[in-house]
Parts: sequence; C-alpha cells; structure tokens
Amino acid sequence: MSIDHLTAIDPIFAECLRVGGVPVRDFSRPGGFPGLLRMVLEQQLSTRVALVLWEKLRLRLGGVVTPDTILALDDETLRACGFSRQKIGYARGLAEAVADGRLDFDAIHALPDEEAIAQLVALKGIGRWTAEVYLMAALDRPDIWPIGDLAIQLGVQRLKGWTEKPTRAQLMAVAEPWRPHRTTAARLVWHHYVALQDQARSAR
Repeated sequence: MSIDHLTAIDPIFAECLRVGGVPVRDFSRPGGFPGLLRMVLEQQLSTRVALVLWEKLRLRLGGVVTPDTILALDDETLRACGFSRQKIGYARGLAEAVADGRLDFDAIHALPDEEAIAQLVALKGIGRWTAEVYLMAALDRPDIWPIGDLAIQLGVQRLKGWTEKPTRAQLMAVAEPWRPHRTTAARLVWHHYVALQDQARSAR
C-alpha cells in the first residue's frame, strides 16, 4: 500500500496521519470534458466554493455537462455559475476544442504522464497545475507531484520544518525518494494542510 510505503521512508507522512487521521476526503474527479471543465472552474477558488458553483452549473444544465450544453449558455448564465470573464473564454475554448475534435480525451488518456500534460497545457487556460491535477484526480495516475501548488509548497515547508518556502528544485529533490507514489504523497500533504486549517477555524 502506498501510504505504508511512504510512512516507512519519511516521518512527515506519519505526521500527516497523526494530525488528520486516515484520509477520507474524495480527491477524485470525473474524466473527460466535465472533469477538466470543473478544474478550470476550481482555479483560484476554495474547494467549498468551487463545489457549490459546480453544483449550480450542473443543476442549470440538468446534470448534462457536455461541450454542446456549455456552448449553448450565454455569458450571463456562466457568470452566475461562477465563471469569470477569463474563465468563460477558457470554458468555451475547451468546449470548442472537444466539439471539433482538436482535443481527444481517449488519446490523451493513453499517453504517458508528461506527454499527456503537454497535450493539455497546449489549451488556453490549462496550465501545468490543472493538467497535473487532472491526471491525479481523473485518471488516478500514481506518480504526479504538483510542485506549483501553494498548499504543497507550504505543507512541505511546515512538515519539514524549513524556515522558507521551498524552491521548485527543493520540492523535486525532497520527493525523489517517494517515487512511484508521489500522487499519494501529494494527497497526504494536502490532507495535513486542510486538517490544520480546519483546526485553526475551530479554535476561533
């Protein structure tokens, strides 16, 4: 089991479990167009807010989130569902790319990690973080390490007792021994980070 392997080689993961318990939060997302669109919506939003807005969109579409149903919505409706002006452009661009065949999810899903990420980031509005989280959450790829994620940066800093936020090179180096389980490592660091935030809110 990946958690057992990680706790055996680095004590920070035992600390993650001590603080937050065994993770029960569902990190999974649907694959294909709905999953990637949801990740676009979630960019720069808290998990709680993003979930409320996503459910609002699904309700507006009767649960049918497809390129055609998104393209049929006007900007005002998309704004009411939480899409900023910029994200409206990203959502429409994604929907058009799928509708006209420029984006083939089946082909992307068959690619190795880095090649799949390269295909996804070629789309406007899909950065490396979004592509990595898609591979983790929608495809369950086991060895993704999203070093551009602020919670990962701050979480590793706190768990390692470092005085400064780690650089990209430090984050890559510290995670090297965790291969091929870096997706689980990321989920544990996120779990620890969220648990501490929840505890801080409860203490207010």
